Amino acid sequence: MKNNSRANIQCPIDLFPHQEEEIGRLTQMVNQAQTAAQKKPYAQALIDVADVLLACPSYDEENQNCHLCRDISGLRHKTYSLVVKAGQLDEKRRQSSGRDR
Repeated sequence: MKNNSRANIQCPIDLFPHQEEEIGRLTQMVNQAQTAAQKKPYAQALIDVADVLLACPSYDEENQNCHLCRDISGLRHKTYSLVVKAGQLDEKRRQSSGRDR
């Protein structure tokens, strides 16, 4: 069975599909990066993309697709915030280990 990680959300203003393409590209970059510090800039960019969706001016409380988009975007924001924090810790660790030599 194929694992399709893309969400099937029918966005009434077509914002989600455009952002989803960028999310897919950036997610691939995060996954390819070797260290947390290398993942950090891509994770920050993913947070920015999620923020665009979270700030959608056309959010409709009555639309289930809007709810799904907001929920998924919120989870992505939280997830990639953790990746950014891990990247910051990795950078600090590398800096302090460089000073100890």
